[in-house]
Amino acid sequence: MPVPKIQPPRAVASDLRPISLTATLAKVLESVVGSWILERVGDSLDDRQYGALRQRSTTHALVDMLHRWHVVVDKGESARKVCVDFAKAFDHVDHNVLVAKMVALGLPDVIVRWMCTFLQGRRQRVKIGDVLSDWLQLSAGMPQGSYLGPLTFIILIDALRPGCLTHKYVDDTTMTEFMSRSVVSSMQSFVDELVQQATDAGMTVNDRKTRELLIGSVIKDPPPPV
Repeated sequence: MPVPKIQPPRAVASDLRPISLTATLAKVLESVVGSWILERVGDSLDDRQYGALRQRSTTHALVDMLHRWHVVVDKGESARKVCVDFAKAFDHVDHNVLVAKMVALGLPDVIVRWMCTFLQGRRQRVKIGDVLSDWLQLSAGMPQGSYLGPLTFIILIDALRPGCLTHKYVDDTTMTEFMSRSVVSSMQSFVDELVQQATDAGMTVNDRKTRELLIGSVIKDPPPPV
């Protein structure tokens, strides 16, 4: 079912989010498989991934980021921050890349095979009011609104670890570079590294929604935008 990102939505392609309606029994089964996956790979996932994991939230991510930025500013230095957005992140998940990453993490063969079955042969149709569209066969993407959707997605993007401090909340990624007066910014190289890692994972950076912010007073002449 399409859920508006903004009210009122202005464009079908960009202002609606498709949420998958899943049967209750399927949700229970997904949660069991998800628990098995977390038991085996939870410790190896990025420590600064704050989404889709128990006892982590946007609050934890914000507290950690704000603390680090304040410490830097208190020392008279600056922070250069880039907030990265991915275009249609859940819709662009390549199933082959995802399965390969699950194998690389050492997940048992039975779980990998179950996930292959979960992803293959998926169909979707859209419901608006009482009107239903025709069924469409899916070849990529993860179902939004499901238990395994966000969990498998953070496994897919776990390798997005550029050389600077990086916080993630599912697909929302914030890169931070700390700079003193004598330091030349390396943020462009960090962004290039992230873009390459995202490309390897089958993801595309949305440059229209990617933003930069400079925090602090050291940088009198801001570096060129990323």
